[in-house]
Formats: sequence, C-alpha cells, structure tokens
Amino acid sequence: MSQKIFIKTFGCQMNEYDSNRIYDTVKKIGYIKTDKYEEANCYLLNTCHIRNKAKEKVYHEIGRVKKLFKSKKKPLVIIAGCVAQAENQEMIRREPYIDLVIGPQSYHKINNTILNYIDKQNKFEETEFDAISKFDYLSKIKNELGKVSSFLTIQEGCDKFCHFCVVPFTRGPEYSRPFSQIIDEAKSLVDSGAKELILLGQNVNAYNNKGTRLSNLILEIEKISGIKRIRYSTSHPKDMTEDLIEVYKYSKKLMPLIHLPVQSGSNKILKLMNRKHSIDRYLEIFYNLKEINSNIEFSSDFIIGYPGEENQDFEDTLNLIKRVKFINSYSFIFSPRPGTVAAGLELIDKKISNKRLEKIQNQLFENQIIKNKSLENKILNVLVENLTDDKTQVFGRSEYMTPVIFDGKKNDIGKIIPVKIRRSNRSTLFGEIIDNSNQKVA
Repeated sequence: MSQKIFIKTFGCQMNEYDSNRIYDTVKKIGYIKTDKYEEANCYLLNTCHIRNKAKEKVYHEIGRVKKLFKSKKKPLVIIAGCVAQAENQEMIRREPYIDLVIGPQSYHKINNTILNYIDKQNKFEETEFDAISKFDYLSKIKNELGKVSSFLTIQEGCDKFCHFCVVPFTRGPEYSRPFSQIIDEAKSLVDSGAKELILLGQNVNAYNNKGTRLSNLILEIEKISGIKRIRYSTSHPKDMTEDLIEVYKYSKKLMPLIHLPVQSGSNKILKLMNRKHSIDRYLEIFYNLKEINSNIEFSSDFIIGYPGEENQDFEDTLNLIKRVKFINSYSFIFSPRPGTVAAGLELIDKKISNKRLEKIQNQLFENQIIKNKSLENKILNVLVENLTDDKTQVFGRSEYMTPVIFDGKKNDIGKIIPVKIRRSNRSTLFGEIIDNSNQKVA
C-alpha cells in the first residue's frame, strides 16, 4: 500500500531543487506526494540555516505537527537540509517527535534510512558530506519536475568562508558535478516540459569540473533545442571570470539579469566579512558586462549593520546602489550564526540598523519602480509558466525575471509571448498580447 509524504521547503532555490529530488527518490519505495499535510504518513521539513532563528522555526513547526496529529497516528517525521546538518543528533535529543535527521549531502541514503527506521524503529541522523555519491545516485533517477522553469543544481558547497556564513559548514566544500551528468539531467528536464533552466550552486560560477567551466556548460546547454532560456544563481564576484563575462557576447539563450551579491559597498566591511573582492573589482565586472550588452541588469544581496559598519560604510553601500541601479535585490540586517567568525562580534545598535535597512530598501524599491515604469508601453518577451490562481489570466516572467500577468490561455504555457506592458507596480508588470510580429521587442 502506498504511503503519502508531505514535504515543506524553507529557504533557497537549491532547497526547492533538493525537495524535488527527495520526492523522485522516495517514490522508489512507494511514497506518493500529497499537498494535504493532515493525510501524510511521512512529514518532511527541508530546512534552511541562512536566516535568523532558523532552528527555532523548525521546533515551532514540529509543535504544529504534533497538534495536527494529536488524535491521529503519528507520521514519520524527518528533518532535512541545512539545519539538520548543523544540529544533527541534538535535534533528536531535544525533540523526541523527530524520527530522522538527514543532511543535504546524504539524500541518496534517504530510502535506506527510512526503511531501516520502519524495520527497527531506531532514530538516526545521517549527515556525512558525500556530494559525489549523492549526485552519482541521483543521476540514475530521472528528474521529472515538469515545470516550465526548472532548477538544476550543478555545484554545491563553498570554500570562501565569509565570516558571516554557515554554508561551508552545512553544505561542505565546493563540489562541481560531472559535465555529462548535468547535460543528461538538463535533457531529462526538457523531456518533462522545461523551457528554462536555472543553474544552481552556492557559488555557481565557481563551477569547474576537469577544466570545464560554467561558460562551457551554458554554451552546451544552449544546444538543446527545447531550451529557450538559461539563468544561473548564485554567483560570487571572485569567480566572475573573463570567460564567463565573454559568454554574454555569444550566447543567444542566456538571460540579461545577473544576480551578483556584493553584500556591502564598503571595502572596509568587505574585508571584515572576508569577501575576497573589492568594490573596484565589482564595478569592473559591471562595466565590462554593460559594454558587452547595455541591456544587462544586476540584482544583489546586502547585509546591513554588519559589525564595524559606520556611517561612511553605510553611505558607500547606498551610493553603490544608486550607481549600479540594481533592479531586484535582497537586504537584511546582520544576524550572527553560531560557529562563524562573526558570531562573537559586537552588534550595532538595532535602531541604527533598522533605520539604515529602511533607507537601503527604499532606494532598492525606487530602483525597481523606475525600471518597471520604464517598461510601460514597451513589448517584452514573456515565458508563460502557468495560469493565475483564479485561472482567468496567465503568469510569466520577462527576461529580467519580473513577473508579468496578462490575458492568455492554458495552451500559452511554455511559450514565449510578446506582451505590451500597460501598467506596473514595484514587483509586477501587467500587459496584453501583441500579435504583430513586426513590432520591436524591448
């Protein structure tokens, strides 16, 4: 008899990819995915450790599950992801309702771990760093996500050791998947309906497998006829190599939005963060890419209120935002992570940090509004992903990842449609289909 599994995913795009691959794996032992948590025989939380209080969110979620199943048979409860990696056995000790803890480099062992638990009822944690075995195993299981825009992990882990970041401790050292393995999975995703691939990695542009780099991978994936668009995330400025910059001259399918986290506009703060890049280098990358294609735009990540940040450092960040005109970025107040170098540093007054964050976000939001406003009355190519929730319109994304909503129909899904933008807000564009193929597309 089939069992039902409910998977709840927190955090980054890679966790979304991982959750999908976990499901592809547990199908082999009879589990069927359900969107109704109350009917689940297995409740899996795929966790993220980047944001503040991530661990406590997990325990809060487990408390909710305990209430849901108070009068029902308890489901098998599995904690996966980066919190699982960081906390491992401590989670089982603290919360007996948790049955299994599985780190992100051990998903290839999940079936055996589940079957062993069912057989012996032994609580267990599996948190070894074994990316090679994981991806070798997953490569034998077809990725059948079937989404128009699909994630594809090509690289995991990090060797940068930024002083604020837990990724090297939760995902392990940098590992680049074999080139042929990635191409095979890309073809599999296309067979199941993907038109756009988003290549993922903690340092995606650090990809290097036996001399094959991200630039080579992009050009090879571009040859797959079903692929219409290629993106990648998340990049590190240190790994923005000349060959990757040059690929923007040749690629026809690589989208003109580059997510390149800078974290701060101050060289002093970048040094304190151990970021291994300077603002001069960041701007050099920016201008080199703009010279290749003036339509390329940037998005970024910013940590505000990092220990040691003074008014001038903050102003440097604000000035960088105004200079580059990032069109879609994420910004957060620094919060310490246990085990990192920055964990013990003296925090900046919360009121000051909040005020700075508000100012930064206002500038970032203004950039978005100006960019979206500039697209009104222009025609954009929109890749349609699905129907809106009320089924009356379609939802797609522009080349810059901006959501676009317009009147369309179900058979538009998977197509690139020319859409004239009639109005906009900060986050979304609204338009109508243009049939005249002679009109210029922005």
